[in-house]
Amino acid sequence: MKRTTDSAMKYMDFIKRFPALGQAWETMHREEAQGPLDPRTQRLVKLAVAVGAFREGAVHSAVRKALKAGITREELEQVVALGASTLGMPSSVAVYTWVQDVLDKTGGRAE
Repeated sequence: MKRTTDSAMKYMDFIKRFPALGQAWETMHREEAQGPLDPRTQRLVKLAVAVGAFREGAVHSAVRKALKAGITREELEQVVALGASTLGMPSSVAVYTWVQDVLDKTGGRAE
């Protein structure tokens, strides 16, 4: 049985309140997938963008989706390590803990 997180419920409430935004969001997601990058690479890029933007919720979401795509713990951790020279050590350690939040919660497997 799939658990619904508090943030997922809030997302659904928001979409119910603002359905046009929900439709626009879905359209944007369909369109962004068009191009030469395979789905695994797309997931790693999405994680890297979330890391670079320093968005905790987006990092959590990107890690969950990457696990569903079959991306390994080591690959996820490497994305964080690759960003260290740009982000700096304190920010990289913070992002690493966000990745670990999801890995610890899921055992490193897709939910």
